[in-house]
Amino acid sequence: QVQLFESGGGSVQTGGSLRLTCVASGTTDGRNCIGWFRQAPGKEREGVAGISTFGTTTVVDRLKGRFTVSQDTAKNTVYLQMNSLKPEDTAMYYCAAQYDGRWCALPRQNLVSYWGQGTQVTVSS
Repeated sequence: QVQLFESGGGSVQTGGSLRLTCVASGTTDGRNCIGWFRQAPGKEREGVAGISTFGTTTVVDRLKGRFTVSQDTAKNTVYLQMNSLKPEDTAMYYCAAQYDGRWCALPRQNLVSYWGQGTQVTVSS
């Protein structure tokens, strides 16, 4: 059984930074990628960034330059560093992992095997 635990969310002002942490418990065998999604009130959930089993990282284009993703394999932990935060970054951020055998860097929402409970990020102007 795999479980994902996010932390690091909070309230910051515009221009601030946060680092989100996702600790994965359970096996990593068969995991293809792990990443981050976010969902703002009234909006659809969207992909943010992810990392493949072999360390290939990806960040969605609109967030490149401000967000970075990294991992500590020894700790089975993935990080999302968010800089220069804007009010439009306000959302619930979720960690997700894909285990379906297909290569990925950012999990595909319809192929996610496990979701975390989410951590709230609020950016005020």
